[in-house]
Amino acid sequence: MSVEYDQAMEEMVAALHEWFNEQANRNDLDDTVKRTTLQMGVFNKILLDYRPGRTIVDSVDLGWDDGFKSKQAGIFTKEQVRTEIQPKLVEVVRGRLDELANTPVIDYRFTFRGKFPTTEGELELTMLEYINEEKKQRLMEHIHTYIDKKLENGTYPTKPLESFFLVNHLLNPKLFPELDVAWTIRQYDRILELNKDRQEALAEHRGYIIRTVRRWAENQFLPQYYDVQTSAYRTNEYTLKPDIAWGSSDMEHVELHSSESLNQASVSQPIDLLLYVAVMILRFEPSYSKSRGLTFLELAKELGSKRAARMIAEGSGAYAKEDTHVKTEQVECKANDVFALMTIHIRKEEPEAYQQALAFIIHLLKQGFPKNYKIKLKSSVKQYLPIKGLAKSDTHRFFANALEYPELHPLLEEYAREAIQEFEFYQDTESEKSCMPGSYATFGLGLVNEQYFPLVEYYMGEVDDEHQLVQDKFTAAFAEKQGVTRHSVPVLVASLRRSTDSLKLKIQPELENDETLELLVRQMQSLKRNEVEHVIYPIFGKVEKLATLARKAQGRRKELLLDLLRAAGK
Repeated sequence: MSVEYDQAMEEMVAALHEWFNEQANRNDLDDTVKRTTLQMGVFNKILLDYRPGRTIVDSVDLGWDDGFKSKQAGIFTKEQVRTEIQPKLVEVVRGRLDELANTPVIDYRFTFRGKFPTTEGELELTMLEYINEEKKQRLMEHIHTYIDKKLENGTYPTKPLESFFLVNHLLNPKLFPELDVAWTIRQYDRILELNKDRQEALAEHRGYIIRTVRRWAENQFLPQYYDVQTSAYRTNEYTLKPDIAWGSSDMEHVELHSSESLNQASVSQPIDLLLYVAVMILRFEPSYSKSRGLTFLELAKELGSKRAARMIAEGSGAYAKEDTHVKTEQVECKANDVFALMTIHIRKEEPEAYQQALAFIIHLLKQGFPKNYKIKLKSSVKQYLPIKGLAKSDTHRFFANALEYPELHPLLEEYAREAIQEFEFYQDTESEKSCMPGSYATFGLGLVNEQYFPLVEYYMGEVDDEHQLVQDKFTAAFAEKQGVTRHSVPVLVASLRRSTDSLKLKIQPELENDETLELLVRQMQSLKRNEVEHVIYPIFGKVEKLATLARKAQGRRKELLLDLLRAAGK
């Protein structure tokens, strides 16, 4: 046992020194921390994963041994790891931390964790929590200076990297043990305000805020009141702890009945931060993330927040009342961004009613209303687009009804261009009928007027063809309605570039005309080889079939078919 113990200790100590030496010898760390005053060092944690003969030390848990079952149990008991091994390893790590304290290698804080196979099974524990008080104090000074100069009194856009660190620092209990939610939210909002004119950067800043506050909610706040389990689908399931029961009053004046003694303000303020991130998720995150925002609202409601209950019933409050409820002689429109729902009651079946409803929708979308919304429609008219395979939903019916009025077509195009967004889908469509916002308006306009062919091309450029196939249904209907012409060919090719392998387009008879075939060939000239092959398939089938047609053809037709084959790299 003594020899095995000595060998194990020697292996673990060597692995620790190897990691620290490797980082100490790096020459890029100075430049890393010079990017922003909000970073005091590069590394703030390591994990020692002890496996005899293959011990690993890394700054991240790579999970290489997840599910690994050793044929031999560990040689140490859990008690031996805690009382004999841990103190010696901590002494080594602490010595290296002291040595590197004033270098950019080590952050103001450092956590040392370990994984060990023992006679009683796997043991994972935190062995050292280290704080460099001098660096911590300097960081706090940098944080407050940054907020004062760059945020509260600043007028210029800020850097995403600065936001990455700041939003994490503000929710770190080691830096801010007393969480001032109102002040913290004010800093987050100021970041967004300063960067509002730079859309790509704004999305990056906002993403850092959402992810950081979400982690705070899931890892710090909610576990105080809920037992949390992760489902097979990697979503959290929350069960209110049995010793927590809330009164019916609002969180601002909460009555807590519990074996725990909690300060009222310490509960009500975090609820505001939970609601803040819930709204951010619902407004700005992709469709697949919306459920997390709704879960946060439901949990806040369960914890007694009347504000959360109002948001679920009426919306988040992010929009003015006059923007979310419009009632006229012709139409009544309501919107709830929490559920991404627009309720439209057509009181008079006439163009003015649909014009007002479209204006209502466009105005909200321009303000950031979730584009994956759905419409609940009350109307006596049941019109649908002449395209097989689309969902017969209220959203579909509303736009099909509106398309019956030619005078509204320009407004429908304005709507479509505002609504179209890759990776978003109408909430009332799923599976093979999922479709991007703007689909119904774009499809309808593309079928009736060449004027809107550029809109269709723009739409097809945004389609997520891995998660949507209704473009196939439109393309088939478009080819049947518009044929193959000088004006329609660019649209057909743009649509076929986003088609799936299930589409079969019956336009070969029209391509028997050499002039028509030439239109198609010319449109292919700017495409990549794989795109040409993808476009050819729904029309001719596999390239081999096209080659057979080319061999049998004569004259100008043969030349054109060979041009197609060459464009496909065949």
